[in-house]
Amino acid sequence: MSQHTPTLLEFDATDPVALTQALVRCASVTPADGGALALLDAVLSAEGFSVERPTFSEPGMPDIENLYARIGNEGPVFVIAGHTDVVPPGDLAAWTHDPFAADIEGGVLYGRGACDMKGGLAAMTCAAIRYRRENPDAPGSIAFLVTGDEEGPAVNGTVKLLAWADARGERFDHCLLGEPTNPAAMSDMIKIGRRGSLTGKLAVQGVQGHVGYPHLAQNPIRGMVRLLAALDASPLDAGTEHFDPSNLEVTTLDVGNPATNVIPAQARAVFNIRFNDLWTPETLAAEIERRLREAAGNTVRYEVSFEPTNAVAFLTKPGPFVAMAAEAVEAETGKRPALSTTGGTSDARFIKDYCPVVEYGVVGQTMHQVDERVAIADLVALERITHRLLTSYFAAAQQA
Repeated sequence: MSQHTPTLLEFDATDPVALTQALVRCASVTPADGGALALLDAVLSAEGFSVERPTFSEPGMPDIENLYARIGNEGPVFVIAGHTDVVPPGDLAAWTHDPFAADIEGGVLYGRGACDMKGGLAAMTCAAIRYRRENPDAPGSIAFLVTGDEEGPAVNGTVKLLAWADARGERFDHCLLGEPTNPAAMSDMIKIGRRGSLTGKLAVQGVQGHVGYPHLAQNPIRGMVRLLAALDASPLDAGTEHFDPSNLEVTTLDVGNPATNVIPAQARAVFNIRFNDLWTPETLAAEIERRLREAAGNTVRYEVSFEPTNAVAFLTKPGPFVAMAAEAVEAETGKRPALSTTGGTSDARFIKDYCPVVEYGVVGQTMHQVDERVAIADLVALERITHRLLTSYFAAAQQA
């Protein structure tokens, strides 16, 4: 890997508040980078990390710059992963603070990405730097996988960065992903897995006609109601040890009919299923098709299709690494966090193919909202938790 020329920084690289502010001030709305990766490059390079910033492309998709950094030449390799891209701020007039000013008021830092997830990435970066400063000769390596494509299509980001690193011979032992996992307090939750996501599209065919002459038409809405009722008639499953029951939600239902006296020709619906580790996208699609066939019989004409998905359910089974992460949280907060698989998808779904991964970050109550924000105390706590985890991790490796 190339070694970049160190850049003089205006703040201490072990200060999670200052680094969060600097990252928030980079307007890295997907797919723009806004200078966020260059900032991380400067911070890590100045501390002796070797840094690469590969850009990946795909037809029809924006080019995305990513960052890979590493310090150390031996195992084990502890990976810190995250993303610098953010969702758009929306109505600027609705914000009480400029979304890219990183203002601090009342012990809270405001800005787009403050909790999702520039604050988490900053705190973990500062912890890694502090650990290396205190342990310059410690065995093992620390690596960073950072993308600018998590909030976007997720095509030219972590999935390709992992493949790129693997092709270069990089091997990882464990990963900490800094997504905002905590619902209300820093002691609440560690994510040890994620549900999968499958989207289906259902169309029911009818015969258009006048509502006054229904015998000359066929209303597709009746058929749609029948099919959707069949999908919702019984649970997909009862859940597993670490996962809630899979759930299907209808997200759109439309007939495209502006007239009140016309029976429509077609009804369309879209549904999304968040599924647990009892299913794969293929087995789940087969179950949905079975239910639809039985409900339709020979009377409802329909078509169903499923969007491609790379979001499959996975679990990092509780073991020494998960326990070590939970112990670090408990030691700094006084409370043992719950081990959870709830929520949406994340880049952990890609990382799990290369090494065990857990997710832990700041409180995520305001992610993607107007006035997104993070408590200064939470940034400080996350830096300490991550530092404690790194210390325990590499100490255990030396004893092994």
